[in-house]
Amino acid sequence: MRTGKGSEGSETILLGRIVGAHGIKGDVVVHSFATVPEDIASYGALSDKTGTRSYKLSVLRITPKGAIIARITGIADRNAAEALKGVELYVPRDKLPEPDADEFYHADLVGLVAVDPDGTPIGEVVAVQNYGAGDLLEIRIPTARDTELVPFTDSFVPRVDLQNRMVVVVMPVTAPDDEDLPPR
Repeated sequence: MRTGKGSEGSETILLGRIVGAHGIKGDVVVHSFATVPEDIASYGALSDKTGTRSYKLSVLRITPKGAIIARITGIADRNAAEALKGVELYVPRDKLPEPDADEFYHADLVGLVAVDPDGTPIGEVVAVQNYGAGDLLEIRIPTARDTELVPFTDSFVPRVDLQNRMVVVVMPVTAPDDEDLPPR
């Protein structure tokens, strides 16, 4: 299984995002990136992206869709909770467990050079996306206008070499653009 979450950079890891307010007492809805969503509160105070603000969460419950309803120390009303919408929650990397051999924090993958199985450079991993069906490596290819999404599975990404900062990618075969098709 290939999993992990993270932010750009290696000192902190993105662990969640506040997506809205819940109720009138200052509770927030948090999208947790922890393997076990409610574990987001077990790492102690989390910080914003700049590291200037910290947030101590207490998990109240998990919604049917897997979001966390949490209370943040010092937030006591809906207006204060709404002001936090969009805040990303980071944890110092040294508070997280080392990933297993077949797991990676997204932060470790961003910036890797993508090469084909022969070792020819393809581009650079610029993000790891997940739209619900599994992780995808987003690769910027210098000769292409748009980035390419590649499933982060053993079939398409047979090797990740963090020490040498590269990842072997077997690019998926894509259907031709309509412009490339012969006229009917």
